[in-house]
Amino acid sequence: MSDALVIGAGPAGLMAADVLSAAGHSVVVAEAKPSVGRKFLMAGKSGLNLTKDAPFETFLNAYEEAAPVLRPMLEAFGPTQAVAWAEGLGQEMFTGSSGRVFPKVMKASPFLRAWLGRLDSQGVEVRTRWRWIGGAYRFETPEGVQEIAPKVCVLACGGASWARLGSDAAWAGWIDAPLTPFQPANMGFQVDWSPHMAKHFGTPVKNVELQVGAKRVRAEFVISARGLEGGGIYAVSRMMRDRQALTLDLLPDMSLEAVRAKLAKPRGKASLTNFLRKVLKLPPEKLALLMEFARPLPQDLASVIKALPVTHAGPRPIDEAISTAGGLRLDALDEALMMRDRPGVFAAGEMLDWEAPTGGYLLTACLATGRWAGDGAVKYLTRSPTA
Repeated sequence: MSDALVIGAGPAGLMAADVLSAAGHSVVVAEAKPSVGRKFLMAGKSGLNLTKDAPFETFLNAYEEAAPVLRPMLEAFGPTQAVAWAEGLGQEMFTGSSGRVFPKVMKASPFLRAWLGRLDSQGVEVRTRWRWIGGAYRFETPEGVQEIAPKVCVLACGGASWARLGSDAAWAGWIDAPLTPFQPANMGFQVDWSPHMAKHFGTPVKNVELQVGAKRVRAEFVISARGLEGGGIYAVSRMMRDRQALTLDLLPDMSLEAVRAKLAKPRGKASLTNFLRKVLKLPPEKLALLMEFARPLPQDLASVIKALPVTHAGPRPIDEAISTAGGLRLDALDEALMMRDRPGVFAAGEMLDWEAPTGGYLLTACLATGRWAGDGAVKYLTRSPTA
């Protein structure tokens, strides 16, 4: 019998296994998919944004209402420690102009290979195609149903997006604990476009400011066949999900008065589109958005150009979201991330009820909670060696 079972071989689960095995405990990692770290590898396709180089309090506040619970975990393993940990695995890191931190190779696969090599040297046994089906750790496996009776268990089963990569939230059916319903996070929004927009699908919209409530974000986004996607949209997606309206400032470097002054110039025989392109230097994609969302055009066109109301049909489906909100409620866990009604059972990662923006926050907190849960399990085993 192994000392510890970790269910889920994403960043949180692998980190928990790393901590437990480094402390000398035998560890089995059970992963439902044929290979480990699939969502981690997917993140690597865009460079593997590990963390964000920011003052600690600024970094912590990105987690909003979950920040008080996550504080000790991120104090123990925040941006500085995440970079040092990656470098300890032989990964040379660099910080981009936005403060986002990446491995220089801009890939996740060398990172994951180095990490798995260390886990193997520490005796961690990884069992793939082992899908948890509930009970006291019963699994569907290639050899039939198997059952494990570990001394401790760390659940790192993921959220509810990207089911094909392993995060399908099936675990919610096996846990008798309070859950917050899952919602998409860092997701695009559905727009039922007019036919004239088709030529702009895939086009990035740059030099624009997005405003939702009191929040203003200067970032680009992408017009897609499905709607609006990309970093700018993700940055305000939580507020949009909560039904707050989105407006776009198409000319953030120009004041309202300056836009009005330019629009007051004689138009002559030019079409409105050509006039706007000429006097305001609006690119085709911005003109298309203006015509899509502002028709019939108001008399005070400048005010709409500076605050274009965006009409959408709500978030894209949860399985398309980068991450999810909701999950196992934090008040169901003690300060070590152990379930209050299941001694020796810990939980970590995206299955917990917290959410984070893009930019390295999600991955850092998954690693930090996995490390914290692993450390809690080590301490539990130390206190209760026959648990």
